[in-house]
Amino acid sequence: MLTGGGDCPGLNAVLRAAVRKGERVYGDELIGFLDAWDGVRDRRTTPLTIETMRGLLPRGGTVLGTRRGSPFDTPDGVDQVKRSMSDLGLDALIVIGGNGSLSVACKLHTEHGLPIVGVPKTIDNDIEGTDLTFGFTTAVQIATDAIDRLHTTAESHDRVMVVEVMGRHTGWIATHAGIAGGATAVLIPEIPFNIEELCARLVRRHDRGRYASIVVVAEGAEPESGTLELDAKTYDRFGHVVLGGVATRIAEAINRQTGFETRVVQLGHVQRGGTPTAFDRVLSTRFGVAAIDAVHAEAWGKMVVLRGERIETEDLTVAVGKTRTVDRELFDEVASPFFA
Repeated sequence: MLTGGGDCPGLNAVLRAAVRKGERVYGDELIGFLDAWDGVRDRRTTPLTIETMRGLLPRGGTVLGTRRGSPFDTPDGVDQVKRSMSDLGLDALIVIGGNGSLSVACKLHTEHGLPIVGVPKTIDNDIEGTDLTFGFTTAVQIATDAIDRLHTTAESHDRVMVVEVMGRHTGWIATHAGIAGGATAVLIPEIPFNIEELCARLVRRHDRGRYASIVVVAEGAEPESGTLELDAKTYDRFGHVVLGGVATRIAEAINRQTGFETRVVQLGHVQRGGTPTAFDRVLSTRFGVAAIDAVHAEAWGKMVVLRGERIETEDLTVAVGKTRTVDRELFDEVASPFFA
């Protein structure tokens, strides 16, 4: 097994569940690759047993370590993965990761025939094919707790608080935390925002005697063309846009256009850390059990998913190159009436 991409509350619970059922029910011997695909290429492993997994259910992060990257990044990367699996005598590989890791897993299976099963994970909840990913409810709870605390300080000083949460391409965390936290407005990547309309809303609220406001912003939110100047985009070594800072530009504009005292709070990686919620522990455990079952069913090229209340399997191809965005109808009909 390996964990790839960003860390996420619930990863250890997946590992633990797969090991417990694999060892006790199927008599499996399981190992974990350290630091994602780098560990596969370099053959850096650690034994995974019921004993080594004890106490990990509530622990955040991943004991295997994780990082971004792919065996396709280097000319001999795929051959190294194949040799590692062959020399170690592995029957299957369980890949626990987000869009990037699952895309790599899919390509290794479809183009190179490797026996792989996927487990979707991301706090952003943006993987196609599953109704929910573990880590999401934990991130929402952390953001909601922060918003609850910010309400009191905002009300004490008659301030506008602009809270930036994670959400590169989607606004699932912002939307749910905004509803749960009673935000004045929520800005998400799926819907370009108009800074003039936002300021007008804050002024109307102020005129009604509500001097304190909370604006929740997903880090990937963008303004309508020509309405607000943002910093020039920069990119990391994987070609991803470096995000973070949109809340600062929004706060500056609010202060400038309304005169209201405005503060910025960037929750950042706090949303990824710490112990998973009870819901995420249960979902992670179910995913881990289903993953080891899928291995013994030889469901190669599949990932375990949540459909309603049931755990099922779906082709990895469903998730490749796609992003599960916040439904506009949901946002308009359920969320918008509460943001005022």
